[in-house]
Amino acid sequence: MKYSIIIPTLNEERLLPALLEQLHSLKESVPDSIEIIISDGGSTDNTVGIALEKADKITVHTENAKQNIAQGRNTGAKIASGEIFIFLNGDIIIKDVLVFHHIIDSQFYAAKKYAAMTCSVEVIPKESKLIDKVFLTFYNHYFHTLNIIGMGMGRGECHIIRKEVFEKLGGYNENLAAGEDFEFFTRVRRKGKILFSKKIKIYESPRRYRKYGHFKILFMWLLNSIYVILLKKSLSNEWEEVR
Repeated sequence: MKYSIIIPTLNEERLLPALLEQLHSLKESVPDSIEIIISDGGSTDNTVGIALEKADKITVHTENAKQNIAQGRNTGAKIASGEIFIFLNGDIIIKDVLVFHHIIDSQFYAAKKYAAMTCSVEVIPKESKLIDKVFLTFYNHYFHTLNIIGMGMGRGECHIIRKEVFEKLGGYNENLAAGEDFEFFTRVRRKGKILFSKKIKIYESPRRYRKYGHFKILFMWLLNSIYVILLKKSLSNEWEEVR
């Protein structure tokens, strides 16, 4: 198995089906090289039922304590058998799933100088506004620059990492409720280079931007990053579920 696609979910019955359809069609075009794993945080909607139709492996959190996304990703990785772990959020879609696979396969898989890979993130086109384009264009360039100068950064919407690197690092920091994606990639960068591909595009739901506004989210991202760097913890005790 070359690739394990690991998707942490929590009450994603509305948006998850589109992503699973894309990944299922990709699996059919490249048989025996991809597995789809759903790591569910204890959904109360039909997320798990939807996953049962398309996923190869499913793990469901049943403990009383709420699971954060770092724990969800790590739990999914424990049952993964691929050489490369591809972590995707449950509320995204891929612009072109065949291009997505081709770029990873041709530019990352055999290029051992890269420990991990990430890409640009934009808002789903039919829901995108001008402020989304301005905000995310800036952030995509900013994240790309962080990787060039050696800090390491990749938004959690799409993290691609070699299994051996993931295991050496011990996975995501489960003590972080927010900023776990940034913190993880700063550690990854110490193990090798990070490939930031502009040829791959991931589209995310704008639901969080619509609820809180771009500038409040920007402020919270920056504060959590500062806390992670200086205090080794996140400012936020919980990354609120927005549906």
